[in-house]
Amino acid sequence: MAQVVVITSGKGGVGKTTSSAAIATGLAQRGKKTVVIDFDVGLRNLDLIMGVERRVVFDIVNVIQGEAKLNQALIRDKRVENLAILPASQTRDKDALTKEGVQIIIEELSKEYDYVICDSPAGIEKGALLALYFADQAIVVTNPEVSSVRDSDRILGVLQSKSKRAEEKREPVKEHLLVTRYDPARVERGEMLKLEDIQEILAIPLLGVVPESESVLRASNTGTPVILDAESPAGLAYGDAVARFLGEERPHRFLEVEKKGLFKRLFGGRAA
Repeated sequence: MAQVVVITSGKGGVGKTTSSAAIATGLAQRGKKTVVIDFDVGLRNLDLIMGVERRVVFDIVNVIQGEAKLNQALIRDKRVENLAILPASQTRDKDALTKEGVQIIIEELSKEYDYVICDSPAGIEKGALLALYFADQAIVVTNPEVSSVRDSDRILGVLQSKSKRAEEKREPVKEHLLVTRYDPARVERGEMLKLEDIQEILAIPLLGVVPESESVLRASNTGTPVILDAESPAGLAYGDAVARFLGEERPHRFLEVEKKGLFKRLFGGRAA
């Protein structure tokens, strides 16, 4: 039976879809059969980040409404074996998603896949609640800013009260913290929250810290999950996060200001 993992946050623009694409790709790279579902009906972006927008024929709403079979809507990734994408609809209303329909899809996918990754829209509207309802694990994505952390705290409360596991009084959803867009220099200047402060407020295990990196934007614009850019700090950080998610011990990197050597001090140098 698959593990259902929701990637969620209270605030938009923190990197949920980038993280969903990277983590799903990383799991597949490690031999885990993985499918990632876009729950952001009306504002789909996962297909762009994954570089499959031209291959979308059917979507999750078509499947729920009986207009297509699940296998017709699934898009197999051409770069990474074991990886598939189920896109959201760009034209339907969020009310087109139903709990019964989502349950049938997840149950079907669970027969074939090891991991079902649910890319949640921001906030606590219907699509977000459905994305987290069936979760066994949750990766809560936050930026090092007060509003983002506060909204993530709100999401943790929702996970603990509105998930199927909570309703059935089973073992709670296993929670992980992923901090994105972390810039140690700005933290030193007091412009961003310290990692320790974020951890103290949210009080859930730290899965990873992804540094601010131009490679994230570059990857998004080229339709390539950033984890495939193994030379970039962000790609390496996501690789570390996937390893930790699978139970490996990895030290956390990119938490300190990089000390520039003489050559870089003279000629400059920017993060990849």
